[in-house]
Amino acid sequence: MAKALHSMIRVLDEARSVSFYRTAFGLEVADRFPFDGFTLVYLRSPEADFELELTINHDRKEPYALGDGYGHIAFAVDDLDAEHARFTREGLSPNPVKEFFRDDALLARFFFVQDPDGYKIEVLQKHGRYR
Repeated sequence: MAKALHSMIRVLDEARSVSFYRTAFGLEVADRFPFDGFTLVYLRSPEADFELELTINHDRKEPYALGDGYGHIAFAVDDLDAEHARFTREGLSPNPVKEFFRDDALLARFFFVQDPDGYKIEVLQKHGRYR
């Protein structure tokens, strides 16, 4: 059986991105590997093995074009309203909380936020399939 290990995104500013993911989601640097021309930084939550891999290309000066293929990464939280308030206090500019229904039943409560490079991140209330 396969196990998901990480998702990778390219970022311009390592410190800015590490700070965002630490503040927003409590992710800490698990490993950092500098190479000629690029650095790989793996961020991990103490509660999960899945990692976010940041790739920093040293010669890149312009923001990446995210294109129309990237969707989002998602995080589940225990108290969505408290997290939304915390994101707001931290100046992370979350979008409003939304509710998504299917067949008159609540499927999800969530909000989106963007990281410093413009990647969309969904923050979901732990509920149903989102645990």
